[in-house]
Amino acid sequence: MARTKADSRKCCTTNENLALPDVEWAEDMAKLTWALAHPARVRIVRLLLNKSSCVCGEIVEEMPLAQSTVSQHLKILKETGLVQGEIDGPRVCYCINQDAMTKLKKLIAEL
Repeated sequence: MARTKADSRKCCTTNENLALPDVEWAEDMAKLTWALAHPARVRIVRLLLNKSSCVCGEIVEEMPLAQSTVSQHLKILKETGLVQGEIDGPRVCYCINQDAMTKLKKLIAEL
C-alpha cells in the first residue's frame, strides 16, 4: 500500500516536552535491556521469575541448550545484576535480583 505525504507526517510528530535522559539513566537502561537481548536469557529470566525459590540444575534441564551455553547466559545475567547466584556445595543456585528487576521495570515505564 502506497503511503501519502500526509501519512508520513503522522509518524514524525514529536513530543516537545520529552527531555533527553541523563547519562546514568541511559547507561542503566542499556545495561539491563542488553541482558535481555537474547531469547535464551529472556527464557531464563522468565523461568526464574516463575520460581518461588532459588534454582540450581533445573535451568539446564528446561533449556534446549548445552550446559556451557546456559552457563554463559547466566554469567551475563549475573554481570548485569538481574540474576543472583549463591553457591550451594558444588552447585550455584540462581534467583532473580528483585531490586534490579524493579529498577528495570521503572526504567521501562519512564521510557
